[in-house]
Amino acid sequence: MKKLNVIESIGRYTLLMQKVFSRPEKMRIYYTRIMQEMEALGLNSIGLTAIISVFIGSAVTLQMAITLESPFIPQFMIGYATREVMILEFSSTVVALILAGKVGSNIASEIGTMRITEQIDALEIMGVNSASYLILPKIVATVFFFPFLAIFSMLIGIAGGYGMAEITGIMNPMEYIDGLRYYFYVDEIWYALVKMAFFAYFITSISAYCGYYAKGNSLEVGKASTKAVVVSSIVIMICNLVLTQLIRT
Repeated sequence: MKKLNVIESIGRYTLLMQKVFSRPEKMRIYYTRIMQEMEALGLNSIGLTAIISVFIGSAVTLQMAITLESPFIPQFMIGYATREVMILEFSSTVVALILAGKVGSNIASEIGTMRITEQIDALEIMGVNSASYLILPKIVATVFFFPFLAIFSMLIGIAGGYGMAEITGIMNPMEYIDGLRYYFYVDEIWYALVKMAFFAYFITSISAYCGYYAKGNSLEVGKASTKAVVVSSIVIMICNLVLTQLIRT
């Protein structure tokens, strides 16, 4: 299969999204599928998110304690710095990159397998809008659920930092809590959630696109999964820069 240039790929992606967001035939079926996708793509990602967040929160606290070890810098700034790192970048951008690897490859391989085994062709023959039926529930599920994963990551990461302060004694845990309260703005959380919703859409839609147009054999499905992760990660980083400029200015 010849390689598509960027403009052609964007055009095919846009046309696919038009099919995806066309009016669903039966809303009850879509509701059931959305619930299933929330479990498959959202709930099953909680464990990975928790493990990574608790260790990152602990590592950030430890690193900040070492870096800010100065009599002129109050200790509560360690808690403040940990909170800012978790809320503004890690729990949205970095978690999204991790989910792009887990969820994105899963979506691309699932839809790609359906494509090469002609299951998608069978849906089209039966008069079903295969793009909407297969992709729309995944997009709705991730856009709705991934922001909750971001909130969960923030809480677990901050708790991991507190645990590190408590266990190692690198700082007074009460000063860590004071740092968490220092100059706290709720708008920062909304900023992270908005970013995560955009990331969820791009992860799901790009991965679905890569799988939907897979051709050939199982080897091509593997290549589609790899492409989905790489392209999603690049788009996430670009989107992060754009949204940061738009929202934070």
